[in-house]
Amino acid sequence: MTSVQGTAVDITTEDGVADAYLAHPDDGLPHPGVLLYQDAFGLRPQLRSMADRLAAAGYTVLVPNVFYRSGRTPLFDLPEFIDLSARPEIFGQIGPVMGALTAEMSVRDAGSYLQWLAESPLVADGPVALTGYCMGARLALLTAGTYPARVAAAAGFHGGRLATDQPDSPHLVAGNITAELYFGHADEDSSMPPEQQRLLEETLTAAGVRHRCEVYPGAHHGYTQADTDAYDEKATERHWAALLDLLARTF
Repeated sequence: MTSVQGTAVDITTEDGVADAYLAHPDDGLPHPGVLLYQDAFGLRPQLRSMADRLAAAGYTVLVPNVFYRSGRTPLFDLPEFIDLSARPEIFGQIGPVMGALTAEMSVRDAGSYLQWLAESPLVADGPVALTGYCMGARLALLTAGTYPARVAAAAGFHGGRLATDQPDSPHLVAGNITAELYFGHADEDSSMPPEQQRLLEETLTAAGVRHRCEVYPGAHHGYTQADTDAYDEKATERHWAALLDLLARTF
């Protein structure tokens, strides 16, 4: 296992300063860059652990606090383990913050995150990969479609509302995408029902995007997050295998 170094970094954006977590192999050398987009619960130990695992596989991983406009992390008073009984209270805090982050803001911020990676001596030259979880899957799809020259691959896991009838639905950027995509949908996920899964698949196919969309049987929304009651070990390991396979083909 590669030794990993994790540090806190700040990223200057057009709208302020985003705090972030950076994980990379502890060898001082540049490695392929990965931008990891958070779920709704935000930048916390669970996501740092996931970034460390990716870094141990040979990547430099940046996890920005996409809610930075509302403050530095930790933004929310989260329990060590997030179960269903705690979620109404937690989402009372998270809901307004999520609602304030528009698609326009997100893609503007993405440009700053990508630029930071491009300028870091710890990141190899060339395009980077993206991976996103829950709301982060939306951000990964939007970023891939907005900055096609900077993104070689993008993955999304238990993403919600990826293909809706709204004018800012992420699937509408498919025609701009040059990256290879992978989506691991949760089987038990009301935020990404079969009709949205079909629309996403059809749209990506029609646009000629290299992609694979798979449904993880029995998995719930949030299945990769070990600090929640949605965690599914089998589905999570399948996610790691799919993500690392995508990255191996990319770099």
